Amino acid sequence: MDGKRIQNYWSNEMQALLDTYKQFQVLIPADNRNGAAHNGEDGRYVETLIREYLKRYLPKDLEVLTGFILRPAVKTGLKNRSRKNELDSHSTQLDILIYDSAKYPIFQRFGENVIVPPEGIIGIISVKKNLHENDIEHETNALKEASKLCRCVDDSGHHLRGPFLALVSMDAFEKKEKTTEQWIFDKLANIYLKEADYFDDLIGYIGSFNKWSIFKRRPQDEEVGEYIFFNHNDEEIHLGFQFLLTGILSVYYDKTRNFISRPGFTAFPSHRACDKKLGDIEVRAIR
Repeated sequence: MDGKRIQNYWSNEMQALLDTYKQFQVLIPADNRNGAAHNGEDGRYVETLIREYLKRYLPKDLEVLTGFILRPAVKTGLKNRSRKNELDSHSTQLDILIYDSAKYPIFQRFGENVIVPPEGIIGIISVKKNLHENDIEHETNALKEASKLCRCVDDSGHHLRGPFLALVSMDAFEKKEKTTEQWIFDKLANIYLKEADYFDDLIGYIGSFNKWSIFKRRPQDEEVGEYIFFNHNDEEIHLGFQFLLTGILSVYYDKTRNFISRPGFTAFPSHRACDKKLGDIEVRAIR
């Protein structure tokens, strides 16, 4: 197989992304360290830059947003009461939400800041300018909890494939002794529990766009999460972003998401009866 044109294309696009980020540091440099002068704005710039690049290439059904997931404990679908023993719950603030707004509604929106139901979530991405050792455990746990909110079933009781989870950065952590891929995998192995976590709860990608990638491969046996590592050479700058797109699109086109089930979006008091029945009007048929 060939594919060199596509690889070269993505390499050029990713070089453009990294060059655009460097321009921010050129215009607003820090006096005594690498990066921009304002840490907070530096991080937000990275997040915005990645969101803008994702918008270019994802299907127009998918919006690239930021905000919260709200899982209301209400009926979904036509008569699906699988959440009857739950309580309303929500996520922490999430950097990037890939959301299918063509098929699913949004509770609240202010620009790109949203609160959305879990059914339409296709991907969740945490973004860091520099990936430090403490970020692995903290961000992976946050993504896992958000994934649990997105455990949904359709009207037939079939589970929808969960969102693609990723932790991305422009650069790796500075402590050289902590940059080994095995150390990161050992961290992940301690975060997940066989008794409680599903395959979809496992993070799908961790990487530094300009250096390396760790990707969760989907094996035949879905009771195993297989992680593989790539140390990017000079011609492989395209790998990280391609892994990100591959993971998001694999969820979007998954067969379990071909059937659209009505989300939990409205709620009425279960004890509330009507005040008066007005009457019946006869019709020929339901359809």
